[in-house]
Amino acid sequence: QLQASGGGLVQAGDSLRLSCVASGRPISEYAVLWFRQAPGKEREFVAAISWSGRGIEYEDALKGRFSISRDNTKNAVYLLVNSLDPEDTAVYYCAAASYGSSWPLSKSAWAYNNWGQGTQVTVSS
Repeated sequence: QLQASGGGLVQAGDSLRLSCVASGRPISEYAVLWFRQAPGKEREFVAAISWSGRGIEYEDALKGRFSISRDNTKNAVYLLVNSLDPEDTAVYYCAAASYGSSWPLSKSAWAYNNWGQGTQVTVSS
């Protein structure tokens, strides 16, 4: 089971670090992805990190401001978002892909059925 946290109401230009923590099983068993969903829009891929952390991918349009990392000793994956913009306002979700998934992972939200509950990020201008 995954739980995302760290969202909140921030101002444009601020930074946030979102966390995705696993319970029940070690997060090292999963590659982890972050998606986000803005009101009225489809859930979109943000970033992914492989089981070891050596493989990382970002949505092309978001490269540079987003940074994904993991600490398997803390059973957590993080998403650091810098220079937040009102267009980053969305619910951010983490998803897990188990061993057997091939890297690079699919960037379609439909490919995953193991999701955290989401954390709301609201950016005011």
